Amino acid sequence: MPTIKESDLFPAVNNERIDEAESERKSTNEAGQLCRSMSVWNCCTLGFSVVSPVVGLYAIFGVENQVTGGGWIAALILCLFMQLMVATVYAELSSQFPIAGGAYKWSRHLIGPRTGQYAGIIYVSSVIAMLTTTAYTGGMWLSAVIVGGDTQGASAVIWGGVFLLICTLVNIVSQRAYKIINLLGVSAEVLGSICVALILFFFFRIYPVSELFEHLGTGLAPTNVTAFLAALAIAGWAFIGFDSCSTIAEEAHNPERVIPRAIFLSLLAVGSVVLFNSSALMLSVSHTTLIEASATSDPISPIIAGTIGTWAAKPFLVIVMTAFLSCGSSVVNYASRIVFSMAREGNLPSFFARVTRKTQLPRNAIIGTVLMAGLGLLFGLNDGAVATIIAFGTGGLYAMFSMTTGVGLYARLTGRWNPALGALRLGRWGLVINIVAFVWALFELINIGWPRDYIAAPGASWWQLWAVPLVLGVILVLTTLHVQMGHRRAIKKF
Repeated sequence: MPTIKESDLFPAVNNERIDEAESERKSTNEAGQLCRSMSVWNCCTLGFSVVSPVVGLYAIFGVENQVTGGGWIAALILCLFMQLMVATVYAELSSQFPIAGGAYKWSRHLIGPRTGQYAGIIYVSSVIAMLTTTAYTGGMWLSAVIVGGDTQGASAVIWGGVFLLICTLVNIVSQRAYKIINLLGVSAEVLGSICVALILFFFFRIYPVSELFEHLGTGLAPTNVTAFLAALAIAGWAFIGFDSCSTIAEEAHNPERVIPRAIFLSLLAVGSVVLFNSSALMLSVSHTTLIEASATSDPISPIIAGTIGTWAAKPFLVIVMTAFLSCGSSVVNYASRIVFSMAREGNLPSFFARVTRKTQLPRNAIIGTVLMAGLGLLFGLNDGAVATIIAFGTGGLYAMFSMTTGVGLYARLTGRWNPALGALRLGRWGLVINIVAFVWALFELINIGWPRDYIAAPGASWWQLWAVPLVLGVILVLTTLHVQMGHRRAIKKF
């Protein structure tokens, strides 16, 4: 397949913007080319692993039950449907602009370099925070499998570092090594978690399906309305990461068709699994047992051991660890391509834009991404600080969803983007979906960032409750200062 040039993907809107972009951008030839080795299956499994049903289920299951008391499946269904609207906008953009960096590149070229700088900083910060979170929790599961017991404080940070080291080696050896780990993770989730859910649903179910929509408002949230809004916010944690498919477009065969399919399939597959697994767990134990288990750090394993048998606890532990390793390796892949793309544009040191001659992988970007996530692990020495990182990882990605759908809507209405030129054509429905996606993403960003003391850890300080707006605010201020300083230097140079 011939190499796709950026000039072919992003036609000029005006000469001034192109001149500004060219003055900031490093030559693609100097940076090198990524290897096109990813099939539609590889792209789908990347998105599947980043979202990860097991990781997503552990992120939301216990918190949802505690906060709402029950009846949160309706919020999960609504959140999945609305996230499909967001995914549709991403699919439209990727079908016309299949290039590494995804949403960062679209913001830069459809609006301008300064918009791209904001998008890039928010994007890479959020994904690295997501990697830090995955490493911190994944390290605990790695420790549980290897040495047993619970890890906290410094030991949790050390095991998180070991987890990151494994994910790094998987990514820098070759794409084949990554594909193998990714396949193992997907297989573990499909053969393990889904099979367990099927067994629970067909052989251990004690409630009718109507139980899934009962008990709303009996948890920590004070009213039914606040419980449902909180359920929507928490459900949003499970349906992020499908955009990772768009960041590897330069490594996919026939990306203008493959990437949109991968975005839809990965989100639909994960959404279906999370919905079914959540339902099977909730219908298989008494409501009292469910609430008691949800108050622990591992709400799922005791339910499985108590219903299927204690023999299932260890195999399920291995399944969870494998899923986390696959997720971590995929997030490294995901984040490093954003770093690579930003470096190629001159928004990060050009050192990160180099690729290896033999494997054509952005090794420097991979190592740099992991080092930044490793520094974030140090926040794990303080429970309050690590909770802030976890909150921002999700909130930052919804800020990116809001920005991308907003950029798409603005570019569509001003004529900067003509979706009819892409491989995916939705006609008039495209505009309607774009509007719905933007409104939803903005609402969910506010909903996730809204301070709720009944979701935070007991005794959480005010800055933990306001973690998402505080961290986003700091990033926006620092990025604005950086952009203004760069603009002044450019004027003086001229």
